[in-house]
Amino acid sequence: MALEGKNAPVFALEGSDGNTHTLSQYSGKTVVIYFYPKDSTSGCTKEACGFRDNYAELQQRGAVVLGVSKDGIPSHTKFISSFSLPFVLLSDPDTSMMRAYEAFGEKIMYGKKTTGTIRSTVIIGPDGIVIKQWAKVAKAEQHPDQVLEYLRG
Repeated sequence: MALEGKNAPVFALEGSDGNTHTLSQYSGKTVVIYFYPKDSTSGCTKEACGFRDNYAELQQRGAVVLGVSKDGIPSHTKFISSFSLPFVLLSDPDTSMMRAYEAFGEKIMYGKKTTGTIRSTVIIGPDGIVIKQWAKVAKAEQHPDQVLEYLRG
């Protein structure tokens, strides 16, 4: 994958917790960043709930989980509240972070080419290097288990 083995792109985005989140504040930690199209939609909800259900073990393995979409903070807050999500969601309204992480661009949706958020995930090692990239997540509901399997080694 294009980002694996490279320095993770820097970012500074507003989080659902009211704080600005930057890559540098996670130095020394393993960070799972998953990019998803829209709060409270079917596939995105299944994926978020999968990360929620795996959250305790992800934390035990030293991983921080961040979800990123174009949705604003009010939408993120409602999504978190509706599904008891224990992790921060970042708002990327101008798609600058998603573009840097190759998570925004041309994709096929319902058989048609469109431009939008590409469901994808990166794992960043404690040294700031991307150690794993899923450039296109095919099955949202199964993906959190794939991430956990990878971290189990």
